[in-house]
Amino acid sequence: MSGVDDVEIPEVEYVSGSGVPIRGNDIDTDQIIPARFMKVVTFDGLGEFAFFDVRFDENDDPKEHPMNEERFMDSSVMVVNSNFGCGSSREHAPQALMRWGIDALIGESFAEIFAGNCLALGIPTVTADSETIQELQAWVDENPDGELEIDVEAETVTYGGETIDVTVDDAQRKALVEGVWDTTALMKSNAGEVRKKAQELPYVEERQIPDAE
Repeated sequence: MSGVDDVEIPEVEYVSGSGVPIRGNDIDTDQIIPARFMKVVTFDGLGEFAFFDVRFDENDDPKEHPMNEERFMDSSVMVVNSNFGCGSSREHAPQALMRWGIDALIGESFAEIFAGNCLALGIPTVTADSETIQELQAWVDENPDGELEIDVEAETVTYGGETIDVTVDDAQRKALVEGVWDTTALMKSNAGEVRKKAQELPYVEERQIPDAE
């Protein structure tokens, strides 16, 4: 990518992997990562606490849940229903899913802030209608080792020899395909220009401007 010399931001045009079906509408971020596990300095290790309260009882014994099933342990594509990731804006939710092993999500719809937090990690959130998602979840259940192939740019998902149309938000698709989804890395890679602009601003003092590496 032009202008990025020291920091490489990968383009996310294509994601593939086996799926894990998570059924239910309005699954909020507190279900995805309970608040008590957010008292961490870094996001490292959050993966083991993803969906903790619906995966384990009060004695930490496993409940029936797809993410506890051996057949889904290596899954990297989560297939969900409507309004997934609603509730609070905690970025820990997609961080936990990513650290569990999720590289992409396919669903009926996603909460806007959750989708934005996923984009900041390079995780596509693609959508399809309810009937299509239910059929996909059923196929994943029957084919836990089956490959789901997501073409972000073409807005398609291929599985079991069938290709379906999905929707990727225009801004998300552009950011992923062009490799401009990691805004922090973009700022670091253009630190000289950032410093130059800061020096031009009358309300920014020199001592507040970090040295550009």
